[in-house]
Amino acid sequence: MWRSFLLRGTLCLVQGATRSSPRLLRQRPYSSFCVRLTQRWAVAPCFLHRRLWDAGYFPLTRKYIKDTKSTLDVLVNPLTITDIKQYLRSKEVPFRDGYNCLLAPSIFVDLGSKKENRSMFIDKTTGQFLCKETLVEGSWEDLQDCLEVMQKEGLAFLSPHVPLGYPESLEEQEERERELREVERIWSSSVPLSDLDEEYVQLVKTMFQITKVSDITLGKFEIRLFRPTKSLVVPWFGGSTSSLKGVKLISAQSTETGKVAYTEATVPKSNAYYNLFGLPLVERKDSEVVLTGHELDTLAVIQATGLPSITLPRGVSCLPPMLLPYLEQFKRVTLWLGEDMRSWEAAKIFSRKLGLKRCSLVRPGEHQPCPLEALAQGKNLARIIEAAIPAAHESIVSFKQLREDVYGELANSEQVAGVKWSRFPELNRILKGHRKGELTVFTGPTGSGKTTFISEMALDLCMQGINTLWGSFEINNVRLAKIMMTQFAMQRLEENLEQYDYWADKFEELPLYFMTFHGQQNIKRVLDTMQHAVYLYDINHVIIDNLQFMMGQENLKVDKFAVQDHIIGAFRKFATNSSCHVTLIIHPRKEEDDRELQTASIFGSAKASQEADNVLILQEKKLVTCPGRRSLQVTKNRFDGDVGIFPLDFLKASLTFSAPKSKARLKKVSKPEGEEGTSDEAAAKKEEVKKEKVKKEKVEKEKVEKEKVEKAAKAAKTPRAAKTPVTGKGTTAK
Repeated sequence: MWRSFLLRGTLCLVQGATRSSPRLLRQRPYSSFCVRLTQRWAVAPCFLHRRLWDAGYFPLTRKYIKDTKSTLDVLVNPLTITDIKQYLRSKEVPFRDGYNCLLAPSIFVDLGSKKENRSMFIDKTTGQFLCKETLVEGSWEDLQDCLEVMQKEGLAFLSPHVPLGYPESLEEQEERERELREVERIWSSSVPLSDLDEEYVQLVKTMFQITKVSDITLGKFEIRLFRPTKSLVVPWFGGSTSSLKGVKLISAQSTETGKVAYTEATVPKSNAYYNLFGLPLVERKDSEVVLTGHELDTLAVIQATGLPSITLPRGVSCLPPMLLPYLEQFKRVTLWLGEDMRSWEAAKIFSRKLGLKRCSLVRPGEHQPCPLEALAQGKNLARIIEAAIPAAHESIVSFKQLREDVYGELANSEQVAGVKWSRFPELNRILKGHRKGELTVFTGPTGSGKTTFISEMALDLCMQGINTLWGSFEINNVRLAKIMMTQFAMQRLEENLEQYDYWADKFEELPLYFMTFHGQQNIKRVLDTMQHAVYLYDINHVIIDNLQFMMGQENLKVDKFAVQDHIIGAFRKFATNSSCHVTLIIHPRKEEDDRELQTASIFGSAKASQEADNVLILQEKKLVTCPGRRSLQVTKNRFDGDVGIFPLDFLKASLTFSAPKSKARLKKVSKPEGEEGTSDEAAAKKEEVKKEKVKKEKVEKEKVEKEKVEKAAKAAKTPRAAKTPVTGKGTTAK
């Protein structure tokens, strides 16, 4: 499933806004190898560079399209595994297929007669390479340049120092040196647990709930204690000299349930932290490994089972492809990432990237908690790992195979509902949460604030660790990032420029990425980029703003509604197959200003609402200018059927939406149990008051009728004088 889509992926992504220019992940008109050679030669002449000039070699053979509306260069023909293999064969480079990479002899080592020592790994999807002997890494273009140079110059191998000679900017050097100083400061200030009193060590173990982890295990991994913050220090040793490259600080805090919540901080920052904790203890002969989401879980697995175990540096949020070569040697990979549903979903996604056939998954449950807790409860960790279920499955299954999945959803109904919004509690009451693999269609009147609202809703999830990819075809990324930073800081940064660097540093840490497309785009290019982003960054949420910008690139002879149905079907398939939530913004049909939008108001045929799991409408009363004229309506919710509407207030100072505190009344079709009783009591009381009022009115009416009857009876007993027409004098009637 991955290969047919991901191999065509184009790298059209740019990660979050920074205080400098956005970091573009792009192909270059000149390869990085030649740029590095040129800049290196400007400092010190390089014989290889001069020979390149003499030979007239500059790699301009690959064709690129320059997008004048962005700084991104896109390859005309996306890279495929067939292209990689054909090129290697043309250069007479021997290779063999691995799980995720092609294994070839390193061109940066003088192997001599050791041609079987394949230490260079080439990613089958991206073409990026890594030499494990020299730790040289680069893009597919870099590898092509190296092979071209070797062929033209008749070289048997290249020195690893030439590709690594790319000069850093002054700012990058200062940042790297500052981080290294901070790493050294923390490491030198921390204390090995073996140097502490035994009583104090037991106190630390109790605080972190690692009493079952032996001192020998902690010492083997060189775990230390940083006293100022009472944190465990996990070292990151790497490079050819196994030098200290970074540290992770783990703090523990007790919760109301009696469990311990761990918080982590890394130096360098998390986006540059690639420590595969436990990898140095893995031997070449090992063919089985257990992947965990936390360092303490790895300690528990190794101590209890003796099996090799490695911690993924970013836990359940992401598995960077650059780490896959280090996992290539294992024939069986068991993923035991945690005890909640998010860990289970991440394990299924990571197994696709690692290769379904060699992966097994430990299903979280009451009898299979995380490894550290299982060790504390005295469970047999080896038996749990042996009972792990295969990640691969057939196209047809029976209920016996689905039984545990059904039980897991019933036992963890709150987690199955998805990630909750922190800024929109009313939305949680209707949709219950944000779930992977769903398609949400969002619409609203022109100028009502659709992009602004969706940006805040996506930012809310991104701040909770949801890897987010924005595809804004209507406004450029700089403006969108400005809106999101204003919502993130909850203030106008143009009025507080002295705080910009502070908020930009925090915003940069979010797992947020942008597609650099702008204006009308072809659906195929967009889907290729989305698939590539899922592979590289494990994207969980994709926002497309908006659908109409992809319809202009299709065949004009085809009916526009048929084109729209095709695009919606493609996004539906992507969301399901990639286990990724897709939010699709669609403009509505033109309606009267005094009419509210409905599901039928969505532009196009009924396929949009039929394929969607959720339909959200931003309602706006255009003829009203008072606060609260906007409201969010959920007209479809496939998860549990609840629909409803709640008002929104737009705060211009922070560009955020919120429900009015005084009149936030959520209208829902189905009410929670807790509210039903209150509503019934109120209704009964109202009915009782009504009955008393009716009874009182009845009594008053009867009293009035009685008085009338008595008055009429009295008048009938008294004779009245009758006047004659002639005299006018009265006569008494007998």
